[in-house]
Amino acid sequence: MRSPQRQPPARALLVLAGGGHTHALLLRRWIMRPRLKPEAVAVFLVNRTSTALYSGMVPGLVAGLYPRDACAIDLRDLCRRAGVTFLQAEISGVDLEGQLLRLADRPPLRFDALSLNVGCQTRWRDPSTSAPQLVKPLEPFLGWLEQRLQHRNHQPLRIRGGGAAAVELAMALRARGLAPELLVRARQLQLGSPAANAAAAQLLCRADIPIRWGVEDGIPADLACTGSEAPPWLAASGLPVQAGTGRVLTEPSLQVQGQPQLFASGDCAVLAVDPRPAAGVWAVRAAPLLAENLRRQLGRPQRPLRPWRPQRWALQLLGDGGCLGLEAPRAFAFYGPWSVGPSRWLWRWKDRIDRQFMQGFRPARAMAASAEPMACRGCAAKLPAAPLEAALTRLDPQGVAPPPQDAARLDLNAHGELLLQSVDGFPALLDDPWLNARLTTLHACSDLWACGASVHSLQAVVTLPEAAAPLQEELLFHTLAGVRSVLDPLEAVLLGGHTLEGRDGAGLALTLAVNGVVPPERHWPKGPLCSGQRLLLTRPIGSGVLFAAAMAGAAKPAWIDAALAVMQQSQAPLVELLAAHGCQACTDVTGFGLLGHLGEMLAAHQRVELDPAAIPALPGALAVLEQGVASSLAPANARALALLAPAGPVVVRATPTAAEQQLWIDPQTCGPLLAALPADRAAAALQAVWAAGFSQAALIGRVL
Repeated sequence: MRSPQRQPPARALLVLAGGGHTHALLLRRWIMRPRLKPEAVAVFLVNRTSTALYSGMVPGLVAGLYPRDACAIDLRDLCRRAGVTFLQAEISGVDLEGQLLRLADRPPLRFDALSLNVGCQTRWRDPSTSAPQLVKPLEPFLGWLEQRLQHRNHQPLRIRGGGAAAVELAMALRARGLAPELLVRARQLQLGSPAANAAAAQLLCRADIPIRWGVEDGIPADLACTGSEAPPWLAASGLPVQAGTGRVLTEPSLQVQGQPQLFASGDCAVLAVDPRPAAGVWAVRAAPLLAENLRRQLGRPQRPLRPWRPQRWALQLLGDGGCLGLEAPRAFAFYGPWSVGPSRWLWRWKDRIDRQFMQGFRPARAMAASAEPMACRGCAAKLPAAPLEAALTRLDPQGVAPPPQDAARLDLNAHGELLLQSVDGFPALLDDPWLNARLTTLHACSDLWACGASVHSLQAVVTLPEAAAPLQEELLFHTLAGVRSVLDPLEAVLLGGHTLEGRDGAGLALTLAVNGVVPPERHWPKGPLCSGQRLLLTRPIGSGVLFAAAMAGAAKPAWIDAALAVMQQSQAPLVELLAAHGCQACTDVTGFGLLGHLGEMLAAHQRVELDPAAIPALPGALAVLEQGVASSLAPANARALALLAPAGPVVVRATPTAAEQQLWIDPQTCGPLLAALPADRAAAALQAVWAAGFSQAALIGRVL
């Protein structure tokens, strides 16, 4: 039988810094034509958010014509389909000599080649007044706008700026019922031509948007749309930049001047010999050339790079946002010295172009529907309970083994404390080695926290994919740094471990042996439970089905962002809180789901009552369960639903929906603690847990 064709091991690391339009189109190009992707090169994309807003639709979003999801490119899903590792991190600089991309709050990332597409920010040069809200970056501006709309008043909204973006934004804000006013430094608008300036001024007049001409410094404004500049860390890193804008100077090949291993494109860059203004059209046109030149630069052998010759003018389509209250919005078209519009057909043309652009980033529904379900990772890769129990029964046919606990009890140390140990691990849930290691470590430590213990030390077994030695070094470094990001705040020690190289295409995997200590009087078993106890769940569930949906391209980016924010929160502070409120039994909810682990807490003939309405779910979990999505471990976990039978040990206060029942058997990675508390202290414990930052904790049931 012919063995399947394998991809060659990676020999170089290409880092795409920023998720701007050029890089998004580059990824789409690789998805549509995989042969264009550099061979034997590992690719990482780093961006501060998991989505990139398409600037062409943002004015329509502000005007209320589009929902936010319609304007957002899902970078995490785009990377998954392109075979690129996504890292969500804030970029803080470049170490040119060390070839490192510096990241905030995590280790730097080494690169063999680096492509910069980090966008721009609004330029503000008035030191005499407090800085207003800047339009760019877009995400903080949209958050500010949402608050402004919630607390709407009749005061004018003063916008400093007179360019095309300021005009379009003013009309969009007028369409949302606000009262914008333009503060223009010059004596005329600056849309690029007299015809465009006159057309825009006429439309602003018809929309009843006043303009204050010749505004000097010192006049306060609410919103700044005063041109753009590149992020200052580019110049601070020693890169050659354009005076006044800080945009990185590049050759026609898009290589940074004097730095052949660096490329730059989009609003953060400018051709040194043929500069163009910062505009989305140049970012879009640069993508094919960047794809070709990266392939030539990183190929074996290298080939000469192609030059870019951008056109002189770019067509701009500006919508009025429907601010005039007509049947449909209208749009202007500007091209060099010419201006056309406004008209409805231009708006329909612009709307069609924008929607088609965004449609190109979404996976085909037919392909997603016909694809075979993929085996889930993280703790959803756990062996089902049935074969595990069968093997253990055969190993101990007399049944003399003690009941399972979350951590094994070893001995007493010199201080009279119990020594505990647990082992956990799984194939990487995420491609990001640092974040994956952080989540795996938090997940493994929860076994000890569920016993009332503090983590003392840890050993790690790291499996790395086949790759060149420098790339394996980078993956191992970030993996161990992710482990340390959990251990260091706990004053715990990484003792050592073992490393392996995966075979036959095996990817990153991490297994951890965690050691802890606990005073004997505070050692919490899983059970048995006692009559009248209340059950406290420390955070919501649903991670298994959400990551299954993400693998199928069916999860909203905001849902995965919210899940990762919950999963990254260490539950170590809860140990002392639960102990102070009389915790008597505890477990952590992981691969076997809420019902499976609750069943482990129950002794024979014990019964508990659950309140379905109280059990918290991660955003989006119930929605995808209702669509029929499930983790690949969920069918095996379904045997725990027998606990809900009429004569079963779990009674429900109200009939749960089918989606709620599936949520209760969903396998969890970095899941919550499930603690049994005295009834008279449970409410106070919940308040303390909320105060510790676990705002979605809930009392979900009681022991009958």
